[in-house]
Amino acid sequence: MLTAATVAIRQFPSGFGVLFQAVADLVVLLHLAFIVFVVFGGVLALRWRWIPWLHLPAVLWSALLEFCGWMCPLTPLENWLRRAGGAYEYSGGFVEQYLVPIVYPAALTRETQVALGLLVCLVNAAVYLYLWRFRR
Repeated sequence: MLTAATVAIRQFPSGFGVLFQAVADLVVLLHLAFIVFVVFGGVLALRWRWIPWLHLPAVLWSALLEFCGWMCPLTPLENWLRRAGGAYEYSGGFVEQYLVPIVYPAALTRETQVALGLLVCLVNAAVYLYLWRFRR
């Protein structure tokens, strides 16, 4: 069965596979950088006062994804690029594909996902509470 995505992918010349794979790898790096920023970005606010304007919306977006169980839009983009480049795509999300095998030996449960989301929120809340109390 041909889908619109399959038809669109088949229209690309075969030499573009390497390019699509490279862009997919860049999306993975961007995804990882975003996660690191969400987890540790509050610490950057200790140095630069403008960081909370970027960091807090990123934390809210990430918390919304975690608590609602939604998939980050970068995951389908990466999968599309991998398919377009002739490679495999993975099911699930970025965390399950790249981070869970490193951090957790078993599959990520919904409860663990919510707990990680709460932990990130609490750590960042502590950093911002510190900033609010001592920078006034």
